[in-house]
Amino acid sequence: MKTLGDPQETLKFIHLAGTNGKGSTAIMLSEIFRAAGYRTGLFISPYITHFRERIQIDNAMIDEQTLCRCTERVKAAIDALPDVITEFEAVTAAAFLCFQEKACDIVILETGLGGRFDATNIISAPVVSVITSISLDHTQILGDTVAQIAYEKAGIIKQGCKALIPASLPGEAYTVIQAACADKNSPLSVADTGSIRTCDDSLDGFTETYAGLTFHVPLPGAVQAENAALAVSATRLAAGFTVSAADIICGIENTRNPARCELLSRSPLVLLDGSHNDASTKALADLLKKHLAGKKILALLGMMADKEIDKALGHLLPCFFHVVTTTPSNPRAISAAALAEKIQEKNIPATAVSSPSDAVKTCVGMLNAFDALVVCGSLYLAGDVRNILIKTVDGAEKR
Repeated sequence: MKTLGDPQETLKFIHLAGTNGKGSTAIMLSEIFRAAGYRTGLFISPYITHFRERIQIDNAMIDEQTLCRCTERVKAAIDALPDVITEFEAVTAAAFLCFQEKACDIVILETGLGGRFDATNIISAPVVSVITSISLDHTQILGDTVAQIAYEKAGIIKQGCKALIPASLPGEAYTVIQAACADKNSPLSVADTGSIRTCDDSLDGFTETYAGLTFHVPLPGAVQAENAALAVSATRLAAGFTVSAADIICGIENTRNPARCELLSRSPLVLLDGSHNDASTKALADLLKKHLAGKKILALLGMMADKEIDKALGHLLPCFFHVVTTTPSNPRAISAAALAEKIQEKNIPATAVSSPSDAVKTCVGMLNAFDALVVCGSLYLAGDVRNILIKTVDGAEKR
């Protein structure tokens, strides 16, 4: 970054870490600041269908010309250095250059993995550091206890800068983050997520009342209520920006997040979700039990071999009548056959289809015998099949 002129030092950031929820919270924040009239950068990962989703300006993918210019500068800087630069480091550097070139007023910056050693953590003084949730994931890298993972996430907290967490964090995580804030003289705010009230809950989202505001959250699932509350709280903590209640309401209502409990079609009912760890698969199972109770659900499932597959299956399989397994296009993926064998051992019918595109065709051919299709298990799988599913259900009753 020094070789590139430290573009990150010319920008203002809201920095987000967390096991789950940081992507949805980031997009809500981006929409809120855009509604308030600010040029807003957004850095998220992974992308679903197009790489340029990772770097956005005013919630639109970065244009190809700017991305090319910035990546060429990054490549030249890398070639001049003796260090080994990872892909994520290079992408992060290109993002900072893009945001500087586009003169962003504020950048909503999502960590890639953990926090303390994440490439995004090169920034020096965020407007607010937000930790959305703490649960077990990436344990082989971040640690196998909630406290260890909290320590890594708390690495984004900077000297004298505001920090925000939800009241729902596990006690051991709160203790670690509170200590980090005390060490950095960082004011810690706790979003009173226990005060959230919701109604009109459906697969289209729900109406939420929080901190004196009432707004529609167009993303289904109880976890989104907490994400919205964090977005509201972070906005109000962001000094130097003028954001009205109407801007917050408008921004949250405009939020769309592909492959996060995304309702692609009503008839046939097709739901796409990238849930892949213990907490997120439980959240999806809770959603299905609430809104599709008694329905005969067909599932298309693909997962990474390094995830806690048995825990995920424990949450999801009671919701499904039949599972089509597939192998997502990632070298870490468990094979369709091995995943099907795990499911069959739990006395749930499973059909293995290696190719994700062929697996979609198989599911569509079976769907007349079911009430709904739920596609889940990996964001990589979501990227493989989202466009295929949209084209397949084209002409169906859309959301």
